[in-house]
Amino acid sequence: MPVISTDDVTEGKILLAEYDCLKEEQKTRIGFRDNLLYFTLAAAAAVVAVTVQSGEPRLLLAVPAICLILGWTYLANDEKITAIGCYVSSQLGPRLAELVSARGAVFGWEVYHRSVAGRTVRKRLQTAVDLFTYLVLPMVCTTAFWCSPTAQPLLLLSSFLQTLALAVLGWQFLRRRVEG
Repeated sequence: MPVISTDDVTEGKILLAEYDCLKEEQKTRIGFRDNLLYFTLAAAAAVVAVTVQSGEPRLLLAVPAICLILGWTYLANDEKITAIGCYVSSQLGPRLAELVSARGAVFGWEVYHRSVAGRTVRKRLQTAVDLFTYLVLPMVCTTAFWCSPTAQPLLLLSSFLQTLALAVLGWQFLRRRVEG
């Protein structure tokens, strides 16, 4: 283990090391979050394919469960990604700027990319994609189950509970977009 002298450790170096670690975590979370979207669509398509092949409409109730679990995971990662960006721009950047007597933001990208033209439209389109994937798609599957002749009372109750949970998930997606 290398010996570190106190001359090598400065507040600025510590802040830059923290920045590097946070940006690496943010990058990893962005990749994971974005892949969740593809995985959700693939899993839903697989369930629909198996349902069609087997003729068992009750299997469609797996899609809302998949979307609930992966949707909450997507939101949790999205929240951490946003929190890292906010921390860097509101806490870490100003502390480093003060140390080096910089005028303006040290990590300018953290602020700049939020003001680029078209950001609002892109955020709304992403919200529409998220709502389609994690809310509309499972509700289409649930509705198809409801319309099937094999709907049983216990499965109907389960599907109504899933629908309530999906409504909460949809509300969380919308609330996060309004706040972010």
